[in-house]
Amino acid sequence: MTDPNYYANMYNAYEKKPKKIRVLDSTLREGEQHPGISFTNKQRIQIAWMLDYFGVDQIEISPIISKDHETSTKTIIKQGLKADIVSHGRALKQDIDISLKCDAKWVAAYLGISDIHLKDKLRITREEALKRSVETVEYAKSHGLKIRFTVEDGSRADPKFLMQVCKAIEEAGVDRISLPDTVGIMRPIGMYNFVKKVRNEIDTPLDAHVHNDIGFALANAFAACDAGVDQIHTTIDGIGERTGIPSLAETAVALTFLYKSPNDFRLDMLMDLSRLIEQYTSIKPYDSKPIVGSSAYKHKAGTHLAAILRNPAAYEPIPPRIVGNRRRIVFGELAGKTGAAYLMSLLGLEKDEQSAKNVASGLKNLRMGDLMEIPLEDRIEKKIINDK
Repeated sequence: MTDPNYYANMYNAYEKKPKKIRVLDSTLREGEQHPGISFTNKQRIQIAWMLDYFGVDQIEISPIISKDHETSTKTIIKQGLKADIVSHGRALKQDIDISLKCDAKWVAAYLGISDIHLKDKLRITREEALKRSVETVEYAKSHGLKIRFTVEDGSRADPKFLMQVCKAIEEAGVDRISLPDTVGIMRPIGMYNFVKKVRNEIDTPLDAHVHNDIGFALANAFAACDAGVDQIHTTIDGIGERTGIPSLAETAVALTFLYKSPNDFRLDMLMDLSRLIEQYTSIKPYDSKPIVGSSAYKHKAGTHLAAILRNPAAYEPIPPRIVGNRRRIVFGELAGKTGAAYLMSLLGLEKDEQSAKNVASGLKNLRMGDLMEIPLEDRIEKKIINDK
């Protein structure tokens, strides 16, 4: 057996022909709702180009916010990117008109359908909401547009009314329905049941737009996939309103390695995308953030170092180079005998087992925590293995 993940894959129970799960990236819409973020036109265009080259299926942007955003939307649409550019707005005819002015082919409309949204935000009845939903879809379709409709706060809506809206907009010709957990209140099993209820009665393709208020966004997105959605909404580094939505990096890696979805992502761009957002926003991903965090591939404890120096797969699900990250080993009081021996070899010192033990003991006795970090590349790994 050469695959270290062989038995884990048995538990994951892959189908012989995994389904394609698409990605809509909303960095230019949801991401710009993150506190403190405001992109320039040039930055929006650069982000769109890089997302398209990375391989997302759709890129969402909202031209209704300002003339500046309208200009950005027009310009990005003119680029002729491979990804669909989805022009986002409210469930209002005037918002559809703005998308039409941008020469959009895809539009997205949203309308809150939970009682709290209807009563305290929109101040309309269920009947009015249903009528507005259908009229928005019909208006978009009458102008030759493809439309995705988001039943905002659907996870907290009356299930009967949710299904009434979904069936009505399906009959009106909607191309996609987005099922959101708008305030991040769902458990994965709850998200599964929510989506499954719609999937059992609706044939229209479904999206998942899930928020991370309690930290369940990524889990809920994939629970939604298991229940029948075929597209997940993401942003670079998970930025967005409040605590954001699923991160593009984690979603893309999970799709590729855990779901075997036949996407064509350039995963080695993930670090570059993260750095781009950091450069444009000054928001740095936390050190232990999966995939793109600075500690995602750092190894410190003695037993971990000993294994990593022989075979990195012992403590890494995928190699860092695949996602554009870099492996580092941390030397300090936890390094252990093997780590100490490797450090001695880097310093050109004679090494034997007793000397390595002495150095490891000395590092512990210094009580200075972490002393240094050293990159560990594949070529170094091979040399280490050959030396054993």
